[in-house]
Amino acid sequence: MSKKKTAFNPQIAANKKAFHDYFIEEKIEAGISLEGWEVKSIRAGKAQIKEAYVTFKDGEAFLFGAHMSPLTSASTHVKADPIRTRKLLLHKHEIDRLLGSIDRKGYTIVPLSLYWKKGMVKAEIGLAKGKKDHDKRASIKEREWNIEKHRVLKGG
Repeated sequence: MSKKKTAFNPQIAANKKAFHDYFIEEKIEAGISLEGWEVKSIRAGKAQIKEAYVTFKDGEAFLFGAHMSPLTSASTHVKADPIRTRKLLLHKHEIDRLLGSIDRKGYTIVPLSLYWKKGMVKAEIGLAKGKKDHDKRASIKEREWNIEKHRVLKGG
């Protein structure tokens, strides 16, 4: 008997705004330190990272602004803070490399998505450089041109 693979999307939340506002140079996977009620909230689909960002303090990475709405059925003895600061779990050499890029080259770190991997919640963070307004317009033009090109090739 063979195991049947199912089409399962493990993605929890995505930050589409990051791709609009930044050029993503590199993507890195990081673990997140979560409390039990947060995992329950994530399983219920109550997480969003649209306004989130990554900062560094004392050689550690932290996720600020990620919102995880507490469930009403979650534990009553824990005071849930939906936008608390969550520690990102990265290797020391990854943190050092990211800090070097931020300091020297003018990059920033943005969260791109949250997803499940082997029963754990992971964050995909990106080393990003900000787009100017004319870069955003060029990206929109290119996307629209690709859609039109695909439409012409498909129809003709």
